[in-house]
Amino acid sequence: MTKTYLHPLTVVLTLFGMMIIAPMSNAQIQVNVQAQTKPIRLIVPYAAGGPIDITARALAEQVKNTLGPVIIDNRPGAGGNIGADAVAKAAPDGLTIGIAATATHAVNPWLYRKMPYNTATDFAPITQMVRVPNVLVMNADTARRLNINSLKDLIAYAKAHPAQLNYGSGGNGSAGHLAGEMFKARAGIFALHIPYNGGNPAQLALLSAQVDFNFDNLATAAPNIRSGKLKALAVTTLQRSPALPDVPPVADTFKGFAIDTWWGLVAPAGTPKAEIDRLNQAFVMALNATETKARFANLLAEPVPTTPQDFAAFMHDELKKYEGLVKASGAQVD
Repeated sequence: MTKTYLHPLTVVLTLFGMMIIAPMSNAQIQVNVQAQTKPIRLIVPYAAGGPIDITARALAEQVKNTLGPVIIDNRPGAGGNIGADAVAKAAPDGLTIGIAATATHAVNPWLYRKMPYNTATDFAPITQMVRVPNVLVMNADTARRLNINSLKDLIAYAKAHPAQLNYGSGGNGSAGHLAGEMFKARAGIFALHIPYNGGNPAQLALLSAQVDFNFDNLATAAPNIRSGKLKALAVTTLQRSPALPDVPPVADTFKGFAIDTWWGLVAPAGTPKAEIDRLNQAFVMALNATETKARFANLLAEPVPTTPQDFAAFMHDELKKYEGLVKASGAQVD
């Protein structure tokens, strides 16, 4: 019996009993060989179980058929700097990528005196992933007692009762702190900032009426807004959030006010453009998938697929925006 030996880089198709041998393109060979031999490592600079980690794992599942296995590597610590630095110093071969977030790529460069990486030169953007609004919330009982039903009511009360309001945040330099300082500056009011050791303690302080208002992440605040324990006065996106369609944005009162939580995907600088384009195509397709949108909606997170160039421009603008905010707040670490 004669055996037929096929070159390993061929595709065998059977059509109506006939065997057709079709050569694979170089691009197909590169993708398939890499996907079958080496998994991609996706470094998440935060602990497992949070919104960033959950969305990263959801995308890893979605791209396994196009990129092969993607292994999540959690590297928390130093406000995300440890994980981001691991991405910056990885080999630029397309097999290590990571999460870039508001903290790691916009806030920390101004918050920390010494940074282990340079956000402008050490990363190759792939795509933005997610945008999550922040929301200005009050303890519902406090809002009723002070007769505050809107953002304008809060501003009017603060002006009529100077130095009587305070607000909490997850710590100096956190998104909640910077949003609060930005709001105070635009509104021309004063409220004492009380930092807590993380977002959850800050929310507990608000729920127990130890502070008057917070700028909180919508995903975290939503359950207590729905239960009636917190009153939402405004969101920090330029437009209304589909999750809170009846709550106006701060930008309706102060034009251009926007301070969202976002994150996306980056590779080490020097990663070949062909690899960046391949990764972008796969992850953008995953972000546009109906299943991804449904899973992210449960976290009140909006998928934001972009080109590498658009994500680079966005991060550049965010870095400049937070320079002024952090410096104005006076927050500093180490």
